Amino acid sequence: MNYNSEELRSKVQEALDGIRPFLQADGGDVQLIDIDSNLKVRLKLLGACRSCEISHMTMKAGIEESIRRLLPEVGEVVAVD
Repeated sequence: MNYNSEELRSKVQEALDGIRPFLQADGGDVQLIDIDSNLKVRLKLLGACRSCEISHMTMKAGIEESIRRLLPEVGEVVAVD
């Protein structure tokens, strides 16, 4: 599917909003930083998520999974500082 920049951001935000309550329950959160032309999604982990020992699992099994459910064509989801 072809999405414009705003539609992509909206879909990613929708996915993040779905998982956000679980992150916030543990004192964390996530912020969308960028989506590049290769559909690489850059996110910033906030609060407790930044220092959590299993944040890589949260990123792959939780956040990335939620985004790919709405946007299967997303190339990669990465955390940035």
